[in-house]
Amino acid sequence: MKKLIVFATLAMLSFGAQADEGMWLPLFIKRLNYEDMRQKGLRLTAEEIYSVNQSSLKDAIVSLNSGSCTAEMISKDGLMLTNHHCGYASIQSHSTVENDYLTHGFWAMKRSDEKMNAKLTASFLVRMEDVTQQVLAQLGAAATEEERKEKLTAITEALEKKAVEGTGYTASVKDFFDGNEFYLFVYEVFKDVRLVGAPPSSIGKFGGDTDNWMWPRHTGDFSLFRVYTGKDGKPAEYSPDNIPMKPKHHLPVYLGGVGKNDFTMVFGFPGTTDRYLTSQGVKMAIEQSNPARVKVREEKLALMKEDMDASDKVRIQYSSKYYQISNYWKYFIGQTQGLKRLKVYDQKKAEEAAFADWVNKDPKRKAKYGSVMADLDKGYVEKEKYNLASIYMDEAAVAPEIIMFAYEMASSLSKMGDKSENGEKVDEEVKELKEKIKEHFKDYNAPTDQKILAAMMQMYAQNINPSMHPALFKEVQTTFGGDYNRFAADVFAKSALVSQEKTESLLSRMDLRELQKDAAFRVMASYLQNYFQNVIPGVKQADAILDAANRLYVAGIREMHQDKKYYPNANSTLRLTYGSVQDYRPKDAVQYDFITTLEGIMEKEDSTSEEFTVPAKLKALYQKRDYGRYGANGAMPVAFITNNDITGGNSGSPVIDGSGRLVGVAFDGNWEAMSGDIAYDPQYKRCINVDIRYVLFIIDKYANARHLIDEMTIVEAKNSPATEPKPKTKDRAPVPAQKAAPVKPKAKPVNQ
Repeated sequence: MKKLIVFATLAMLSFGAQADEGMWLPLFIKRLNYEDMRQKGLRLTAEEIYSVNQSSLKDAIVSLNSGSCTAEMISKDGLMLTNHHCGYASIQSHSTVENDYLTHGFWAMKRSDEKMNAKLTASFLVRMEDVTQQVLAQLGAAATEEERKEKLTAITEALEKKAVEGTGYTASVKDFFDGNEFYLFVYEVFKDVRLVGAPPSSIGKFGGDTDNWMWPRHTGDFSLFRVYTGKDGKPAEYSPDNIPMKPKHHLPVYLGGVGKNDFTMVFGFPGTTDRYLTSQGVKMAIEQSNPARVKVREEKLALMKEDMDASDKVRIQYSSKYYQISNYWKYFIGQTQGLKRLKVYDQKKAEEAAFADWVNKDPKRKAKYGSVMADLDKGYVEKEKYNLASIYMDEAAVAPEIIMFAYEMASSLSKMGDKSENGEKVDEEVKELKEKIKEHFKDYNAPTDQKILAAMMQMYAQNINPSMHPALFKEVQTTFGGDYNRFAADVFAKSALVSQEKTESLLSRMDLRELQKDAAFRVMASYLQNYFQNVIPGVKQADAILDAANRLYVAGIREMHQDKKYYPNANSTLRLTYGSVQDYRPKDAVQYDFITTLEGIMEKEDSTSEEFTVPAKLKALYQKRDYGRYGANGAMPVAFITNNDITGGNSGSPVIDGSGRLVGVAFDGNWEAMSGDIAYDPQYKRCINVDIRYVLFIIDKYANARHLIDEMTIVEAKNSPATEPKPKTKDRAPVPAQKAAPVKPKAKPVNQ
């Protein structure tokens, strides 16, 4: 009996919705969550949150690049708000030593100044639909997991095609609960997205790596874009004749601020969680996967930073790449610590033991689920043999840009060669490839990449079983005496893929056989041959066992607790989380407030550190307390925290109050809850958000871009309706916070 009581508590923590845990599909909000949300402060109807037939909140939520980040529409003229770090690559792509927008910021003072971003897309969800029965009815029984996957692909592709016929939309069928349910998502994708504004990195990245994943936080992590359409209002490729998008809904912006216990929703596209991961997977993450990723990324970051510090040109070229690597380098460190602190492995073992007891008490359950735990053990034993090689392929082998560039060039030349043989013209493909080559070399520094190639090959050789080494490693030993620096120097001396001029010359000859003799191509080909011959077969075999076992385990857990509401793992589909503004105690004798102010920026200022440099104009505004209508009680709010359940992909998501008004922009999680993708921690889990008042303050008072404020729907603190008319644009007196005034943080962040 004692064991069952313990398990019941753990099951509530890990699987059932407890407190503010859960990333919910908005399709089911009315049935699963609406009453709970209403009791906690929601003042909207379920239809106002998600509707297919009328304008709703979901129509203001944007998926950037099919899930890399989230954004929200904040004006009737297509103005879009997201994080600075989500727009970082776009800001970087337009930056040069002469026009360093990363350092100085960028603001389009008129629409003709807005800058096109070729790689940025904005996707709006049109509708979602439960197609589980349609899929399962056609899927039937499959002899193997491979056969099941093949049948599933054919079924989902047919559903996707049928869903968008004659519409111009795109569609995707995703599986949920480890393959037990299936949902169809239909999107409208816009490709003309232009950079409108971004603060300098000293505001947008204030605190840098030191403050990343930390609270208290003082980062103005936001940037602005505008979505454009053709004159017919439909998605269109870039054209100077395109017009600003007219979204079905845009979020009104509320100046009243937040107080403790205020209701909050985060609406966005969370990337990936693994809340149903079993004990074996937790153990692998702690002991093998995470340490390996941290080790490789640490080396890459050190090599990049060395060259970035020595050259402004390289700093700009590699700034976005460096951030992408460093962000999850620190994440994996924190996740490992969090999993250990929460004793997640022990919790999972207790859950699995109780599941086994439940299964064994009924012959029918035993027939269905009896082999699940043994299969999970077997699958992870097999996976562990190949996991490290797979990680090193992902983190080290393809880390040198020249390796992936060789792959992309070979793929492009192969496709063009096939077309040429069939008599098709390839002029357009050649033109596009030349643009890709130009774009690649704009942000490429061969000496840096050469050092990375040498270091990554050496790390692979030292840490991976020799039976899974590429054949080329033998050549390094015999011809170069095992010196990977000498080998890398030889590759870069001989390869045509080290400069734009040499690459374009190779392209002009359209000779795939010549490329296949290239030194960089040989490295790439050797890695791939080894991967497909010696690694992938083992990974596939292990995954086939684990996929079937996990599918049954999750089905069994849900059957075991039929009275609980379950939410699926995140998978880059639209989700709503709800919670409230909350402070927390990270450790003994330390209390963190729920809000930070500009005062904290001044306390952290360090002119000798690029992470904590404060712009002179921001300092002047602080000294004069010139906060316009955005301050509260003589202070300037900067960031606040809630207990909303978020993960990667939620970056840029709107934080919305109970009336559907925008009060902040989510941009990070906190260090104490880094285990959150695997195990939710109700005591420590916090969502870090930039206060919308700080966003407006920077746009207006710092950047003098009042015209951007003018096109938003601003709701003053004294008014509550979400449909409040747009106010006049003259300055107003500071508005007090809705329930509590911002206060100075009581503790500084714990730097790891």
